[in-house]
Amino acid sequence: MSTPRKQVHLAAHFPGVNNTTVWSDPQAGSHIEFSSFRHLAQTAERGLFDFFFLAEGLRLREQNGEIYDLDVVGRPDTFTVLSALAAITDRLGLAGTVSSTFNEPYEVARQFATLDHLSAGRAAWNVVTSWDAFTGENFRRGGYLPQEERYSRAQHFLDAAFALFDTWDGDEVLADRAGGEFLSRPDVGTFSHHDQHFAIDGAFSTPRSPQGRPVIFQAGDSDEGREFAAATADAIFTRHATYDAGRAFYADVKGRLAAHGRRPEQLVVLPAATFVLGDTDAEAEEIAQQVRLQQVSGATAIKLAEQLWNTDLSDLDPDGPPPSFDPVVGENTIAKGRASVRMHKDPVATAREWRAKAEAEHLSLRELIVETTNRQTFVGTASTVAQAIDDHVQADVCDGYILVPHITPGGLDRFVDEVVPLLQERGVFRTAYEGATLREHLGLGAAPRVMRSDVSTGALS
Repeated sequence: MSTPRKQVHLAAHFPGVNNTTVWSDPQAGSHIEFSSFRHLAQTAERGLFDFFFLAEGLRLREQNGEIYDLDVVGRPDTFTVLSALAAITDRLGLAGTVSSTFNEPYEVARQFATLDHLSAGRAAWNVVTSWDAFTGENFRRGGYLPQEERYSRAQHFLDAAFALFDTWDGDEVLADRAGGEFLSRPDVGTFSHHDQHFAIDGAFSTPRSPQGRPVIFQAGDSDEGREFAAATADAIFTRHATYDAGRAFYADVKGRLAAHGRRPEQLVVLPAATFVLGDTDAEAEEIAQQVRLQQVSGATAIKLAEQLWNTDLSDLDPDGPPPSFDPVVGENTIAKGRASVRMHKDPVATAREWRAKAEAEHLSLRELIVETTNRQTFVGTASTVAQAIDDHVQADVCDGYILVPHITPGGLDRFVDEVVPLLQERGVFRTAYEGATLREHLGLGAAPRVMRSDVSTGALS
């Protein structure tokens, strides 16, 4: 008896703070106006995607003491955007990134419970930990936490939020009335959650939502982040989209679940993926190269090099060789608020690898940055891309992809029109939404509930 083919999960990422968008393209639109959010979300729903994913930046990024204006500057409030999208979509999940470092459990739990009600069970929370004091300056608490303490706070934050979500017994809504009288009065429980990070007491103001609690996403790649996801998350958002790296990551995080009493199907692995489509594979390759050159202008190449070398390189020629000296290593970085600064665990070793590559392949600094920074995950005809996505999912590289188009808002249109039908023909992607909630789209079971006797500690059942 043959093993059933895995179903592919697809989601749409609104690019957000990034250097992936090709701003010079005439079709590039606003990242602030609601029409852009609406177009991408409705295209994703037309393509029967699982969800729309919205990143968030809590402070305008800076470099050399100035606003970094080569990518998106500014971001509307997550909950406002997702609530508006809930009104003009019917089945598409709505995932928002909200930090556990500079927020409070009651406020975030109330906002997500409300979004889940407004959307009839389509809310998801991408739990992130904010890592830098620069971002913290925007908040009363300020400062930042060491990595291990950030994840400790995140876990306690989730424990507290879960206790809040589950304080209402039953699914009745207090406002249901018939003839002016309550049909039933649910048991509105109180909460008392005390640990090293939080001391909160009271009664939660929002009835239990359709999903019980939002789907929980996690995006950390460190050992602490992977363990946090294995213990708590419903889905993990990763940058490991290539075949070998993806398979290794997939095996690692799935292998951690048993220690937390969980099964492999209880955590969905979804890398970010970019794509370029053409009428032929050769045409797609040509377009992809042009996209990369548009994404990495000379000015952008200098800025990205500065993030590695941690040095002002404004006098450097992007069409000349890379810097001959080693990066300046230290906590005081030239770029403020950019997570990419932390991706180079050994900047000196990385710089030496880059210089060796540039010398061996006769690359300028700009050409080097084009070769070594983000590249398109899938390039080819619709048939080529559909086969590659299917092959990767069946080989346990991942469970699907969160697609990041290089044009907003129309960059997903051709994928939905051409690639989705081919995945459907292969029998690995839905031809209609079968469920109403995001948990159903992702194949997740019902959210576990905090036992009433455990509400005071936030322990999970």
